[in-house]
Amino acid sequence: MPIDPSTIPLEDWRPGVRTRMVTSARNGATALCIFEQWVDPGAGAPTHSHTVEEVLTVRAGEAEMWIEAEHVTVVAGQSLLIPAGRKHGFRNSGPATLHVHAVLASPVFEALPEGARGVTRRWER
Repeated sequence: MPIDPSTIPLEDWRPGVRTRMVTSARNGATALCIFEQWVDPGAGAPTHSHTVEEVLTVRAGEAEMWIEAEHVTVVAGQSLLIPAGRKHGFRNSGPATLHVHAVLASPVFEALPEGARGVTRRWER
């Protein structure tokens, strides 16, 4: 059955970040989470890690992204591959809304925020 992302509501992920989960365990995926985020200038994702690979693609805008201590600027049309287990994050470094498309190699979003005691889980069944 086709998935129409326009029918999936946005959710407030954290201040300045709105997220639309397109595919996850919630709608039958067994190996992937695919989601989009719209990020206000200066906002983003704090440093965290996953047990699986992730690919972040900038659809519009500009982001400062990091893996461990290496920081890069990623612009519309570019992607960053994040290896499993590596600490990473990003922030909108431009003046306009940042649109990011993310693919995580797991049907359930799990992240370990830097300094946290436990894993954050989203979009389970």
